[in-house]
Amino acid sequence: MTTTYDITTDVGKVRLLIGDTDIADAQFTDEEIQIFLDLNDDSLYLASANALEAWASNISGSIDTEKIGDYSYSKKSVDNKMKLAAQYRTIESETPIQDWASMDLTAGSAITEEED
Repeated sequence: MTTTYDITTDVGKVRLLIGDTDIADAQFTDEEIQIFLDLNDDSLYLASANALEAWASNISGSIDTEKIGDYSYSKKSVDNKMKLAAQYRTIESETPIQDWASMDLTAGSAITEEED
């Protein structure tokens, strides 16, 4: 039995980026991840950032730190998810949409045959 999602699909890639790959304990359904993709024009990084922010928002109400006697426990899940979401937004913003600065002019102008 498979315990992870298919990472060859965009939904699976988002799952991998956000660490939501365990079928038995998935945070989001495939349909929910597809909505994140649809809202972000199929950008894997922006969809992942939205998913991480939604996940962090969902768990933000839980106990962040706990101290029982000499034992202390700290959970930084929300901070870690928000930091990763910020990193994905930075990656997306630094990725060029298209390489329009290097135009291919080898075909000529097609105005007249003599000028080409």
